[in-house]
Amino acid sequence: MLLISQNLLNYDMEFPKDTVLRINLAWVSSLDKLTRLLDQFTHDVFLDLPTGRKKPPNYRYSMSDLASIIQAYPIIKYFAISNVESISQINEAYSFLPKSITLVPKIESILGIKEINKISSALREKKRIIMLDHDDLFSNIISKN
Repeated sequence: MLLISQNLLNYDMEFPKDTVLRINLAWVSSLDKLTRLLDQFTHDVFLDLPTGRKKPPNYRYSMSDLASIIQAYPIIKYFAISNVESISQINEAYSFLPKSITLVPKIESILGIKEINKISSALREKKRIIMLDHDDLFSNIISKN
């Protein structure tokens, strides 16, 4: 799998068949813009909802805001949520995600690392994927000495 940023859509490029487009919703200014991005890409999509984000740009959407778009676009295959520190966040995401979508928790804090076994165990997919955000995780470690 080749995971690419939504920014590459600004260039006239051909992408290999196994390319997955990562759309970071912090950088999407409206739901209309999101649907336009989804309409122009035919490969699988990885939506990234930066929950709990403190640095700009800040996201504007809740999971429930995205539910109808997720249902309408079967190319969305992955959904990431940021700052996961507990299984309650996993359960909340599963409450609105279709079973066809792979949930990808993003660990960005010491607490998330301490809870990684519980978080991983709460994932329902056979192939579990967890992202570690190096910048935010490093900043959290430094701030906690």
